[in-house]
Amino acid sequence: MTRQERIAALKAAAKERILILDGSWGVMFQKKGLTEADFRAERFKDHPGQLKGNNDILCLTRPDLVGELHDLYYGAGADISETNTFSATSIAQDDYKLDEEAVRDINLEGARIARARADAWTKKEPHKPRFAAGSIGPLNKMLSMSSDVNDPGARLVDFDQVYKAYRQQIEALYEGGVDLYLIETITDTLNCKAALKVIMDMEAEGKEKLPIWISGTITDRSGRTLSGQTTEAFWNSVKHAKPFAVGFNCALGADLMRPFIAEMARVADTLVAAYPNAGLPNEMGQYDEQPHQTAHAVEQWAKEGLVNILGGCCGTTPDHIKHVADAVRGVKPRQPVVRTPALRLAGLEPFELA
Repeated sequence: MTRQERIAALKAAAKERILILDGSWGVMFQKKGLTEADFRAERFKDHPGQLKGNNDILCLTRPDLVGELHDLYYGAGADISETNTFSATSIAQDDYKLDEEAVRDINLEGARIARARADAWTKKEPHKPRFAAGSIGPLNKMLSMSSDVNDPGARLVDFDQVYKAYRQQIEALYEGGVDLYLIETITDTLNCKAALKVIMDMEAEGKEKLPIWISGTITDRSGRTLSGQTTEAFWNSVKHAKPFAVGFNCALGADLMRPFIAEMARVADTLVAAYPNAGLPNEMGQYDEQPHQTAHAVEQWAKEGLVNILGGCCGTTPDHIKHVADAVRGVKPRQPVVRTPALRLAGLEPFELA
């Protein structure tokens, strides 16, 4: 299939059923007991500093493991699997002293691996096409918040630098063949808007239009993102991009995330997606929520008509995804709301002028 045919198939599938995203990548890599050598291979054998823990670089040094994880999640019932590029920007990878060439290669190869595995599963099971989402994660530097408690105006990056970093990543993901963009775990809406500008600029320059999935993060029970926005304010800030889907992931387990997903379902005139953690971490930073527990919680969301896409974030495994996929099979997807036209703006809170 061409990319536009795959996008049409994705949109058709979303009308028929609740789509399933994959789960955590970090927890699965941790279970492999990887050593520094796995992260270096021949290309980075003399690279200064430690590379262990930089999971994105495995796209270049252990592509076999990356492909294997795609297969595990597709096999568990996922319709969509993400590229292993969550932190693959020049800004985030500067922590590992990687240059722009290496960062581009991570994204390009990550997309190619995901594309190859999605195509293989689609060929194997043509009744259930699989899709590759380009993972565009948060940065370790924020545009909306000061880096110095004594200087409210202090910033470690400016908008142009963030735009450039995302441009490098998104261009490589596009070239590698992803079907959609997933801007995820958004803590700072202004960083997200830099990524959205990249995508819209690329479209204006003649690149194919790909679906955009925007996934924010509500950091605690206050119901706000790290940069301070409520659910509706966050939606008002990004809806101009006319995303294919919007929702939340990470930070919270399903029980605590539910009210914010319900609020997004109330206001968003597009698909709503959620992929919570496997509960909250214990004292050792481990996730104890069992697959059947996660599945039971999100099954209720599905039956209440709150969601169109479900998956898992931190702590979730292929077994979690299998339980989720089984639990919502046959449940009708949410119907996007139709809202009366009005001027809707946002700072930290939403503003509507009817």
